[in-house]
Amino acid sequence: MSPNSQIPSPPPAVLVVDDDSALCAALSFSLQIENYAVQTYTCAADLLAEKEVPRHGCMVVDYKMPDMNGLDLVARLRERGVTLPAILITGSPPEAVRRRAAQAGITVVEKPLFGDSLAEAIRAALARTEKPDTEKDH
Repeated sequence: MSPNSQIPSPPPAVLVVDDDSALCAALSFSLQIENYAVQTYTCAADLLAEKEVPRHGCMVVDYKMPDMNGLDLVARLRERGVTLPAILITGSPPEAVRRRAAQAGITVVEKPLFGDSLAEAIRAALARTEKPDTEKDH
């Protein structure tokens, strides 16, 4: 490797939190094919128990979970300094949920997850967190 070669950066992390383990497995499989480093959690408490959360990536969080709703989970993580962009997945969200998500800067993607809507939301979330080339460390 020449001295001017750059070490490739690790793939962005996608943290998936959904109480449906089959959906977690399916999302993990499809997102790994897209070259993301996927971590899945079947309840909010499992993610909250993590001592460290990746600094580069995004979160895909179900709204309706038994232990805590997805918006409350993101709020708790924000209190801990976690700034990863979040995507809320839910079926037919009421206007109050959409409004609260928008106020928190959280993208809403409706279930069922057809087509590329989730993948597009993840790419958009990651693009918003990328530094322009002029700001990257060389």
